[in-house]
Amino acid sequence: MSYISVSLNNIITAVKKATSALSRDFGEIEKLQSSVRGHKEFTSAALENLKKALRAELQKIRPDYAVVFEGDEDVSAPHFLVSPFDGMLNFMHGIPSFAVSIATIEKNVITSAVVYNPATTELYFAEKGQGAFKEGFRNHERLRVSARKELSDCLIGSDDSALQTHVAGLRVSGCVALDLAAVASGKEDALVSQDKTSASIAAGILLVKEAGGLVYELHQKDIRTADIPSVLLSGNVIAGNQQIAPKLHKLLNK
Repeated sequence: MSYISVSLNNIITAVKKATSALSRDFGEIEKLQSSVRGHKEFTSAALENLKKALRAELQKIRPDYAVVFEGDEDVSAPHFLVSPFDGMLNFMHGIPSFAVSIATIEKNVITSAVVYNPATTELYFAEKGQGAFKEGFRNHERLRVSARKELSDCLIGSDDSALQTHVAGLRVSGCVALDLAAVASGKEDALVSQDKTSASIAAGILLVKEAGGLVYELHQKDIRTADIPSVLLSGNVIAGNQQIAPKLHKLLNK
């Protein structure tokens, strides 16, 4: 793990420690499926406990950084931007596709990212300028976006039916943080998503960019460069490789 900074390694450790109870909770959620009220209350309690644990663990790392959860993103000072439970509906239905997403924001720049699925123990991480990786037991896997060039060959993470006739398939996972990790890993060729919180997409954006991909605000006029602040502000994102992302942008902005 020599290429991981001490700070990022501490964040990874903090996330695993803070989510240990959530992993156990997921094992119990199926027992509550017959009680709508029961499993909703159980999930709400799990969320509150998770937020408290994340705040406590992250503040141990950098007590001078605020821990900002989704819905409270208007912070200019350096901070941890945290989506504690992206994919909560999946969790409530016993589907193992949910994640904790943490981005470190410094001077309005995403400098590090961690996306962790406690149900599968899959963990993705990145630091600005250092590449994106999936954690492995002995060696970490360097992430690369897919190499596909034609929309007709692509699997796109989106629920936009207007894309259906232009691509090989659409996939809706219910967890945008994991979708962005899938784009960074080359498993999905691109993502088109709207109205997401900045906390749910910030870490995934860095994963995609560090894996060689492009990220656009859905309606940005000039796509010669990324406009990440606009993406975080609007929550409307196109992410994909160097060939597919521009084609999707053009298609959706005719």
